[in-house]
Amino acid sequence: MLFLMLFIVFIIAAVFIMNLEPCLCECGRAEYNRNGGCCPMCAKGSRVYRHCTEDTSTTCVPCLESTYTAEANGLEKCSTCSVCDSGKIKMKCTSSSDTVCEPLEGYHCIDENRDSCTQAVEHKTCSPGQYIKEKGTALKDTICHVCAAGTYSNGSLQTCQPHSKCEGLGIEEIKPGTNSSDVECGTIVSVPVIGGILGVVALVVIIVGVGMTLKKKYKPVPPAGKDVVKCGAQKRAGCHASQELTKVFNVKVKAKALLSHVKAKAVFKIAHYISPAY
Repeated sequence: MLFLMLFIVFIIAAVFIMNLEPCLCECGRAEYNRNGGCCPMCAKGSRVYRHCTEDTSTTCVPCLESTYTAEANGLEKCSTCSVCDSGKIKMKCTSSSDTVCEPLEGYHCIDENRDSCTQAVEHKTCSPGQYIKEKGTALKDTICHVCAAGTYSNGSLQTCQPHSKCEGLGIEEIKPGTNSSDVECGTIVSVPVIGGILGVVALVVIIVGVGMTLKKKYKPVPPAGKDVVKCGAQKRAGCHASQELTKVFNVKVKAKALLSHVKAKAVFKIAHYISPAY
């Protein structure tokens, strides 16, 4: 009795297995599953126009312009070609391959897909005090390094520059250099020198003021030989006044000469203090 029951169970299981759907079977490498059946794939560069049936094979059509399929497929629609930035198309899109893009100038790629850059970031900018050890490319970022002691860079140089030597130029160091700026050179003017320059300027101003005052107070005396009044032909008082005016004229002439001399010396001294090499 037990043997009969086991035989019946075996028969039922065998019938069940024989009636399983074909979907339990895997499709081949060049096939795709369609409603439990396996259909032949379309080649890359094309798509499915009509799926296979029991009596017909898969019908395929080429991808339209600006669309593609890169592998054998069972797709009903081709993929849209990627759009690159202007002038950055490395390889144009075809029916069987997507567009290959490259980064813009000054950027490097951080994410690639099939040799095409899908995401890029701007190159690093070196800070003042650093120099560019390696320039950035389409595939890698810029590499910056700090300048060594005694050199400087504003961040845009490929090598750090040595600080200037003020002594070699015959001038003094006003401000020490840093790793981002050069030494500042120049002539340091001492307090006594500044006082001397101010004194000369003050003297020139006083002399000019005196000259202007004399010019306003006294009128010019005619030169000798032009309407000069001789004492013997005039009254005593008139002759005395003429002599006084002549003296004033002579004083004014001497003052002008002195003023010109002082001005020349002052200009020379100022030029000498400002530029010792003059």
